Amino acid sequence: MKAHKSKQKSPIFLIISLIAVGVVFLSNQFTSSKSEKNAIVTTHTTETDSQIPISGVEIPAQIPNRSEICLTHTGYTVSYNPDWKIPNWVAYELTSAEVGGDISRSNHFVPDPLLASEHTATDADYKKSGFDRGHMAPAADMKWSKQAMDESFYFSNICPQNHNLNAGVWENLEKQVRALAAQNGSIFVVCGPLVNENYETIGAHNVAVPQGFFKALLRKSDAEWHSIAFVFDNVSGKRPLSTYAISVRELEEKTGITFFPTLPKHVKSQVDFSVWTVSR
Repeated sequence: MKAHKSKQKSPIFLIISLIAVGVVFLSNQFTSSKSEKNAIVTTHTTETDSQIPISGVEIPAQIPNRSEICLTHTGYTVSYNPDWKIPNWVAYELTSAEVGGDISRSNHFVPDPLLASEHTATDADYKKSGFDRGHMAPAADMKWSKQAMDESFYFSNICPQNHNLNAGVWENLEKQVRALAAQNGSIFVVCGPLVNENYETIGAHNVAVPQGFFKALLRKSDAEWHSIAFVFDNVSGKRPLSTYAISVRELEEKTGITFFPTLPKHVKSQVDFSVWTVSR
């Protein structure tokens, strides 16, 4: 019987085998390392309130299915609606230092120079209309800069507003916002009109008359964010401010605008008067 003789593997075969083992080992190590890295990223995707960036936090998200031209001025940012000839919203941060400004009120209403003439209201549109030229970002919040003051009188920041509302509870809220900024160091504000589908217009430029107005506020206190919103009909009203208050989430549903888009939903769902010193 012929004895079986084992074949001796060639040096080339041994080298190829070692390379294959090395590739498998490195592949396993890379896969394991990649899995661990992904696991770390996944466990840290949720931001806490203290990690939310402050810069630009007041700017709402783009509004779907609505005309808007975004303009940046010294004291505020405006999403302007050329169809309505009034803003969709006006947003700004008000600080305690700015509240202490001493620039005199301008009272010079003019078209926004960044808008084409056919897209803007004029003073003539408001004359004998029965409505005030109502500021969204109030002039009294812009006393820290002459340019900011002058730009607050651009018609891109103005809406037809009931006089008793403008000089009443709306002005009262503006004063309380300044007090909150002085107390807190800073407050973020987004305000604007509520316009229904069958809106009335004034003037030769067909300026939309809002059915109401909103104001959303945001502040940071003890590393936590707090928000609140207010809605007013465009009529005379003297009820306590707390009766106009709603959550920012409710305001989003009412307006179709996403406010403070970088904030988690729980911050926008609360109305906690213990952190807001508005009059009841």
